[in-house]
Amino acid sequence: MIDQSDIWKKLQKRSQEVEDTTLKVLFEDKDRVKNFSITLDELFVDFSKNLITSAILDDLLELAKTAHLEEKREALFTGEKINTTEKRSVLHTALRDLHSEEVLVDDSDVLENIKKVQNKMEGFSDNIRKGVRRGHTGKNFTSIVNIGIGGSDLGPKMATEALRYYSQREMSFYFVSNIDSSAIDETLLRCDPERTLFIIASKTFTTEETMTNAFTAKEWLLNSLKDASAVEKHFVALSTNKDAVESFGISKENIFEFWDFVGGRYSLPSAIGLSLMISIGKDHFKELLEGYERVDSHFKTAPFEKNIPVIMALIGIWNNNFLSMHSQAILPYSEYLRFFPSYLQQLEMESNGKSVTKEGERVTYDTGQVIWGEAGTNGQHAFYQLLHQGTQKIPADFIGFKESLFNRSEHQKKLLAHFIAQTEALAFGKSKDEVESEGIESSLIPHKSFEGNRPSTTFLFQKLTPQSLGMLIALYEHKVFVQGVIWGINSFDQMGVELGKSLAKKIGQEIEEKRVFFKHDMSTQGLIEKVIEK
Repeated sequence: MIDQSDIWKKLQKRSQEVEDTTLKVLFEDKDRVKNFSITLDELFVDFSKNLITSAILDDLLELAKTAHLEEKREALFTGEKINTTEKRSVLHTALRDLHSEEVLVDDSDVLENIKKVQNKMEGFSDNIRKGVRRGHTGKNFTSIVNIGIGGSDLGPKMATEALRYYSQREMSFYFVSNIDSSAIDETLLRCDPERTLFIIASKTFTTEETMTNAFTAKEWLLNSLKDASAVEKHFVALSTNKDAVESFGISKENIFEFWDFVGGRYSLPSAIGLSLMISIGKDHFKELLEGYERVDSHFKTAPFEKNIPVIMALIGIWNNNFLSMHSQAILPYSEYLRFFPSYLQQLEMESNGKSVTKEGERVTYDTGQVIWGEAGTNGQHAFYQLLHQGTQKIPADFIGFKESLFNRSEHQKKLLAHFIAQTEALAFGKSKDEVESEGIESSLIPHKSFEGNRPSTTFLFQKLTPQSLGMLIALYEHKVFVQGVIWGINSFDQMGVELGKSLAKKIGQEIEEKRVFFKHDMSTQGLIEKVIEK
């Protein structure tokens, strides 16, 4: 395993050196920002406020080479079956490959089918936006309801909110995922049956949460329109199970395909992004793909020391495995990106929340970090107290934009001031001597002192556009891949999700029949009995 390598052991010694230094000392190097930042087009990434030195970074880069990252990266882009447990290629990058002539999987060009589905999406979304395609009674659609869960919900939900500035304002977009009936019922209260289009996103068309909500939506529609043929006008499916889709009442013309080589949490550029395309239009959707592709190209070609996803991944490993910082805050200073931390929770924690290697051996080191966050400046009045003065050091990614989309310069200046100030405060704090020099009462000095030395990375774009969003998502996708390679785990399955599902089916039967007939522990049995008792 990687922790048995000489370079891992060398990094463990390096971590002891860091305990004796501070960011204040490290910033005595006048070239620090120059040496610890990368520019990619309009994006500036400053990782100088992390607890690393040039020597540590060199060792981390050596760690990546020891893990054969270069060869693994090649395998990712060329369609090798790097998802070893499911024996699948991992080719979400093909979804946004706008310039290659072919991408082969098992000697078959997948780009041809991808382009076919994208063209179908473009035609469909254009017809919805222009009012060419209408509901059963001839009225335009004004409500688009995406019903899915996991990657079929988090991606389009996040991106539709992130790019709302570019949206078709005559339409409202809703995302239903929770099997809790209040999710679908509250949504339906806001919709007019004659003007509502439902997008059912389920690869197998058997996902319990999604199909329960889909059948509720179908019942609601038919109760109002009183004609079974209305389903064909008001429902489309993102699925591979054509028989189940047609059995539901959706015509085959309204099925949008996607593929096993695209995992759910990577599927936004596929048919799963249909709701987003309807919202922002095909041209802005293409700009999103261009942003993805720009980072894909950067990740494939940039030397590791100037490769943003590689550096992101290595800093994460340094913090997690060598400095014992097992949590990561995602702090976008944009209200539009308020769902981005939730999106990254799935991307990172479902991908790298693994405790065995690809070979099935129990890992002997930590993998993954707990990902969480909130849009700034809201978070400053919630959990930043812990970031600044808590007993845990939690690395933070700050994401900001120089320009306001609404040209509210006064708002933006204040937002950016907070954005930058927080990174400074976390890094350098405020010493007891500095507090004392302000004439603060002695009893309050410990309470008003900040030790600082808390790491952060800053991402600064010009403004939030479809292209910058695509770049941002791709950066984190490739970060996850790099970390998985170094940890020796499979970042592309999610078998830990399955156990709870299978147990829920058994318990569901017992609740339905109002009797316990499977074997459970005493606590679980008692809870079931409480639920079914009169």
